[in-house]
Formats: sequence, C-alpha cells, structure tokens
Amino acid sequence: MAKTKWLIDPAHSEVQFKVKHLMITTVTGHFRKFDLDVEAEDDDFTKATSIVFTADVNSVDTNNAQRDTHLKSPDFFASEQFPQLKFIGKKVEKKGKDYVVTGDLTIRDITKTVSLDVEFGGIVTDPYGQTKAGFTAAGKIRRKEFNLMWDAVTEAGQIVASNEVRIHCEIQLIKQALAAKPAETSEKAAAA
Repeated sequence: MAKTKWLIDPAHSEVQFKVKHLMITTVTGHFRKFDLDVEAEDDDFTKATSIVFTADVNSVDTNNAQRDTHLKSPDFFASEQFPQLKFIGKKVEKKGKDYVVTGDLTIRDITKTVSLDVEFGGIVTDPYGQTKAGFTAAGKIRRKEFNLMWDAVTEAGQIVASNEVRIHCEIQLIKQALAAKPAETSEKAAAA
C-alpha cells in the first residue's frame, strides 16, 4: 500500500509547555521553530510508519527574555550543546476516534519513552485545495528525568519551578502527494 506523507503547517500549529511557578500560577512557554513529518498508510493514522518531531531549543519563548536565556543555559536545555529536542513516535493506538502516541523523547542527551494523548480533529480540504488533518496532543513529563535539574526554593520553602511539565500541542498537517507503490517503482526501474 502506498504511504502518504504529511508535513506540519507551522502557521496553524503551536507547541507549548506549562510549568507551575511558586506552585500557585502556571507559566506557559512556546517553541517558535519546530517541524513534524508523518508517514502513514491510511488517513486514520493508525498505520503511521514514521512520526518525527523536532523543536529548535533556541526558539524557546516564555514572554520573558531573562527567563528564556536561563532556559537556554546549562541549568536547563544547554542549547549550545543540545540545540534540538526530538520525539520519534514508535506506536499509535486508536482510542475511539482519538489516539495514544508513544515514542522516544530526547531532551539534552537523555531519551525517555513518553505517551501523548492525541485528539483527532478530523481531515478537511482548505480553500486552496490542500488536504489537512488536525490534532491536539497533550502529555506530562518530569523535567529532572531529562537533566533539567535547576532548582530553587524561597525563604518560606516554596518551590520556584515544578518538576512536572505539561505539554500541549495544536498540530495541523498538510497531506503531500502520494508516494509511488513499490511495484510501480520496480517496474519503472526495470524499464529504465
């Protein structure tokens, strides 16, 4: 069966993370530069054969330049040494009309298995004739498991930044042209 390639539509996608500050409010951060390629054998994505997501660590934006610089430092992402974080999907399980996607998340030099709950928004054709698929992905990680070890406690004993990080992504993919079937490819190669 021919595989279909789907590429990210960055203008209609967002990658966010949320961390508790002083355990009383939540700070939201974004990665402004990211990429996602998906290959699947069908349009319901259960037979996804490749899911590769990357984010440029230097594009981190928490709406505070001083905090962003700190996040890029060796206390957190160490962006000079590790400029990219990566998620490679390994398994897609259908749950009703939605999914659980499990894969390997690499931050710095640490790789851990992570599962994301993925809500499938559907597939539509936009006004320009492009076929698009929409998803909302959510999950949680513990930052210290990825060597993001910085910690501080106030004089009153309040933790400054939580260990738990919530991930929230709004993803829109654009369907690419169908790949040639293996039989067609071998016939063309034989004819050449």
